[in-house]
Amino acid sequence: MQLFDVYSRWDVAPVRARGCRVWDADGVEYLDLYGGHAVISVGHSHPYYISALKEQLDKIGFYSNAVRNPLQEALARRIGVVSGYGDYSLFLDNSGAESNENAAKLASFHTGKDRMIAFRRSFHGRTSGAVALTDNPAIVSPFNANHKVTFCELGDAAGVEQELAKGDVAGVIVEGIQGCGGIHVPAIGFMQALEALCRQYGAVLILDEVQSGYGRTGKFFAHQWAGVRPGIITMGKGIANGFPCGGILIAPEFQARTGMLGTTFGGNYLACAAALAVLDIIEQEGLMANALAVGDHIRASLPKTARIKEVRGKGLMLGIEFHEEVAPLRQALLYKKHIFTGVAGKNMIRLLAPLCLTREEADRFLEAFNEVLQP
Repeated sequence: MQLFDVYSRWDVAPVRARGCRVWDADGVEYLDLYGGHAVISVGHSHPYYISALKEQLDKIGFYSNAVRNPLQEALARRIGVVSGYGDYSLFLDNSGAESNENAAKLASFHTGKDRMIAFRRSFHGRTSGAVALTDNPAIVSPFNANHKVTFCELGDAAGVEQELAKGDVAGVIVEGIQGCGGIHVPAIGFMQALEALCRQYGAVLILDEVQSGYGRTGKFFAHQWAGVRPGIITMGKGIANGFPCGGILIAPEFQARTGMLGTTFGGNYLACAAALAVLDIIEQEGLMANALAVGDHIRASLPKTARIKEVRGKGLMLGIEFHEEVAPLRQALLYKKHIFTGVAGKNMIRLLAPLCLTREEADRFLEAFNEVLQP
């Protein structure tokens, strides 16, 4: 049997990792500025994180949600304190896509309506409902195309209001910062307009913070820079530093009933132990402030060249857009300079480093980046 080959893979096979570094079997060290698609939040193989998982595994690794799990309750309290959403409720699942599926379902339950508004260039996941909310025809099969999603332009509040006025919209889902779509940061005024419009027309504002949340931009959630409070916030990726975990934060006005949401593996003991360890490390090591400071340093220190069209993002969620395709640059960074980076489309280098990236490691990238840009 062979693997079902659906990935475009780098020709690198890491065997161990620590912090922002990974090594292959030959001992070659790579600097990780991509964090496995923004999943590694507090660094690879953090000793505190490893200890927390081992300690929990010695106690109990899994039981279903048919029993009370005190770790879930502890995680809800901690996220409430760190995020500032202490009056919200937490539902735990396994991934960002599942979080977005549950958010859309909950918005529909809450409003009794059946249509969603999403935005051009959005990405919300690869499961059926999440794919329907994603503006990428290449990943939408005929089965996934449910025709209950309307795509508006990011920044076009008037267009959103025109759709909301039709009266059948359950929710509006927007990323705190668009990730796969090209690191587009919604304007503060636009985010505030979305909040007001959703309130006016009885729709639920859903903030997808799967990639942009958990301290990556210097605040716990990227939308907090705009001062808005959505009805539902979705999480995933960095929540447990590589252990599968996701979740949604739900405003107090939503009413729960038995069976409306559910999951087999979501919120299991190991996932909660991992997520609690991540919050400890973020707080103890000041990683939100570090992400903002190091990200600002990278932005300020990038070379001034006509080849770069624009630099977008915040904290350690950065996109460097070129006038040309970036595949050669990315390959040079990986195979010549041993630095992992990502892309968003054909013309953008995307950086999603662990939040513990140091200024010295950032300078290593900047030096390498300057060198590969030389003709």
